[in-house]
Amino acid sequence: GVRILSTRWLVRAPIALFRIGAGFLFGGRLLLLEHTGRTSGLTRYVALEVVSRPSRGSFVVASGFGTRAQWYRNVVAHPEVRVRWSIAPAAAAIARPLNPAESAAVIAAYVRAHPRTWEKLKPVFEATLGAPVEGPGAALPLVRFDVIARGAARPRGIDTVGGR
Repeated sequence: GVRILSTRWLVRAPIALFRIGAGFLFGGRLLLLEHTGRTSGLTRYVALEVVSRPSRGSFVVASGFGTRAQWYRNVVAHPEVRVRWSIAPAAAAIARPLNPAESAAVIAAYVRAHPRTWEKLKPVFEATLGAPVEGPGAALPLVRFDVIARGAARPRGIDTVGGR
Protein backbone atom coordinates (compact mmCIF):
# COMPACT_ATOMS: atom_id res chain seq x y z
CA GLY A 1 0.00 0.00 0.00
CA VAL A 2 2.06 2.93 1.31
CA ARG A 3 5.27 1.45 -0.08
CA ILE A 4 3.84 1.43 -3.62
CA LEU A 5 2.86 5.10 -3.30
CA SER A 6 6.49 5.87 -2.43
CA THR A 7 7.85 4.14 -5.55
CA ARG A 8 8.39 7.14 -7.83
CA TRP A 9 8.63 5.35 -11.21
CA LEU A 10 5.47 3.36 -10.52
CA VAL A 11 3.48 6.42 -9.43
CA ARG A 12 4.71 8.39 -12.48
CA ALA A 13 4.07 5.62 -15.07
CA PRO A 14 0.46 6.70 -15.76
CA ILE A 15 1.69 10.19 -16.71
CA ALA A 16 3.66 8.73 -19.63
CA LEU A 17 0.63 6.71 -20.73
CA PHE A 18 -1.58 9.81 -20.73
CA ARG A 19 1.03 11.74 -22.71
CA ILE A 20 1.07 9.15 -25.50
CA GLY A 21 -2.74 9.15 -25.68
CA ALA A 22 -3.31 5.92 -23.77
CA GLY A 23 -5.33 7.41 -20.90
CA PHE A 24 -8.26 5.22 -21.97
CA LEU A 25 -6.42 2.27 -20.40
CA PHE A 26 -7.50 3.56 -16.99
CA GLY A 27 -11.19 3.43 -17.89
CA GLY A 28 -11.88 6.91 -16.55
CA ARG A 29 -10.59 5.98 -13.08
CA LEU A 30 -7.54 8.23 -13.35
CA LEU A 31 -7.10 11.76 -14.55
CA LEU A 32 -3.94 13.60 -15.46
CA LEU A 33 -3.65 16.89 -13.62
CA GLU A 34 -1.48 19.62 -15.11
CA HIS A 35 -0.82 22.28 -12.49
CA THR A 36 1.59 25.11 -11.76
CA GLY A 37 4.28 24.85 -9.10
CA ARG A 38 3.50 27.38 -6.38
CA THR A 39 7.15 28.37 -5.95
CA SER A 40 8.81 27.47 -9.24
CA GLY A 41 5.98 28.50 -11.57
CA LEU A 42 6.81 25.41 -13.65
CA THR A 43 4.20 23.09 -15.13
CA ARG A 44 3.83 19.91 -13.10
CA TYR A 45 1.91 16.67 -13.76
CA VAL A 46 0.37 14.04 -11.53
CA ALA A 47 -2.04 11.16 -12.19
CA LEU A 48 -4.83 10.98 -9.62
CA GLU A 49 -7.63 8.50 -8.97
CA VAL A 50 -11.13 9.86 -9.48
CA VAL A 51 -13.36 9.05 -6.49
CA SER A 52 -16.47 10.83 -7.74
CA ARG A 53 -17.96 12.37 -10.89
CA PRO A 54 -20.61 14.78 -9.53
CA SER A 55 -21.51 15.95 -13.04
CA ARG A 56 -20.23 15.86 -16.60
CA GLY A 57 -16.90 17.68 -16.61
CA SER A 58 -16.48 17.50 -12.82
CA PHE A 59 -14.10 15.22 -10.96
CA VAL A 60 -13.33 14.72 -7.28
CA VAL A 61 -10.00 13.25 -6.18
CA ALA A 62 -8.51 12.45 -2.78
CA SER A 63 -5.13 13.68 -1.60
CA GLY A 64 -3.73 10.50 -0.07
CA PHE A 65 -0.82 12.44 1.45
CA GLY A 66 -3.13 15.14 2.81
CA THR A 67 -2.57 18.85 2.57
CA ARG A 68 1.20 18.32 2.47
CA ALA A 69 1.04 16.72 -1.01
CA GLN A 70 2.84 18.94 -3.49
CA TRP A 71 0.04 18.84 -6.08
CA TYR A 72 -2.51 19.77 -3.39
CA ARG A 73 -0.45 22.74 -2.21
CA ASN A 74 0.05 23.83 -5.82
CA VAL A 75 -3.67 23.79 -6.75
CA VAL A 76 -4.54 25.72 -3.59
CA ALA A 77 -2.03 28.39 -4.65
CA HIS A 78 -2.94 28.22 -8.37
CA PRO A 79 -6.46 26.76 -8.88
CA GLU A 80 -6.33 27.27 -12.65
CA VAL A 81 -5.36 23.81 -13.94
CA ARG A 82 -5.80 21.48 -16.89
CA VAL A 83 -7.17 17.94 -16.67
CA ARG A 84 -7.10 15.02 -19.07
CA TRP A 85 -9.04 11.78 -18.69
CA SER A 86 -9.78 8.75 -20.83
CA ILE A 87 -9.39 9.84 -24.49
CA ALA A 88 -10.54 13.43 -23.95
CA PRO A 89 -8.03 16.17 -24.78
CA ALA A 90 -6.65 18.30 -21.95
CA ALA A 91 -9.20 20.86 -20.76
CA ALA A 92 -8.95 23.97 -18.61
CA ALA A 93 -10.48 23.50 -15.16
CA ILE A 94 -10.73 25.14 -11.75
CA ALA A 95 -9.64 23.30 -8.59
CA ARG A 96 -11.58 23.72 -5.36
CA PRO A 97 -10.79 21.89 -2.12
CA LEU A 98 -14.00 20.51 -0.59
CA ASN A 99 -15.02 21.48 2.90
CA PRO A 100 -15.26 18.73 5.58
CA ALA A 101 -19.03 18.22 5.13
CA GLU A 102 -18.69 17.90 1.35
CA SER A 103 -15.74 15.53 1.75
CA ALA A 104 -17.63 13.35 4.24
CA ALA A 105 -20.59 13.06 1.83
CA VAL A 106 -18.33 12.06 -1.09
CA ILE A 107 -16.47 9.50 1.04
CA ALA A 108 -19.74 8.03 2.37
CA ALA A 109 -21.04 7.63 -1.21
CA TYR A 110 -17.74 6.02 -2.26
CA VAL A 111 -17.88 3.57 0.65
CA ARG A 112 -21.45 2.58 -0.32
CA ALA A 113 -20.53 2.14 -3.99
CA HIS A 114 -17.15 0.42 -3.49
CA PRO A 115 -17.08 -1.21 -0.02
CA ARG A 116 -14.36 -3.77 -0.84
CA THR A 117 -12.09 -1.22 -2.47
CA TRP A 118 -12.57 1.16 0.46
CA GLU A 119 -11.68 -1.64 2.86
CA LYS A 120 -8.28 -1.83 1.13
CA LEU A 121 -7.77 1.92 0.61
CA LYS A 122 -8.78 3.12 4.06
CA PRO A 123 -5.75 1.68 5.93
CA VAL A 124 -3.39 2.99 3.23
CA PHE A 125 -4.85 6.50 3.53
CA GLU A 126 -4.74 6.33 7.32
CA ALA A 127 -1.09 5.24 7.19
CA THR A 128 -0.06 8.04 4.80
CA LEU A 129 -2.07 10.65 6.70
CA GLY A 130 -1.40 9.40 10.23
CA ALA A 131 -5.06 10.09 11.08
CA PRO A 132 -8.55 8.62 10.59
CA VAL A 133 -10.23 9.23 7.24
CA GLU A 134 -13.81 8.87 8.43
CA GLY A 135 -15.82 10.39 11.24
CA PRO A 136 -15.07 13.47 13.37
CA GLY A 137 -11.67 14.96 12.61
CA ALA A 138 -11.36 13.05 9.33
CA ALA A 139 -8.16 14.05 7.58
CA LEU A 140 -8.63 13.03 3.93
CA PRO A 141 -8.75 16.19 1.83
CA LEU A 142 -10.73 16.03 -1.41
CA VAL A 143 -10.46 18.41 -4.36
CA ARG A 144 -13.08 19.02 -7.03
CA PHE A 145 -12.03 19.93 -10.56
CA ASP A 146 -14.63 21.61 -12.75
CA VAL A 147 -13.87 21.79 -16.47
CA ILE A 148 -14.43 25.23 -17.95
CA ALA A 149 -16.87 24.97 -20.86
CA ARG A 150 -15.43 26.00 -24.21
CA GLY A 151 -16.42 29.56 -24.94
CA ALA A 152 -16.93 30.39 -21.25
CA ALA A 153 -14.91 33.14 -19.61
CA ARG A 154 -11.53 31.73 -18.63
CA PRO A 155 -9.40 32.68 -15.67
CA ARG A 156 -6.19 34.48 -16.56
CA GLY A 157 -3.34 32.19 -17.51
CA ILE A 158 -5.44 29.39 -19.04
CA ASP A 159 -4.86 28.51 -22.68
CA THR A 160 -7.19 25.75 -23.87
CA VAL A 161 -5.60 25.38 -27.29
CA GLY A 162 -1.88 24.79 -27.04
CA GLY A 163 -1.06 24.20 -23.39
CA ARG A 164 0.18 26.64 -20.81
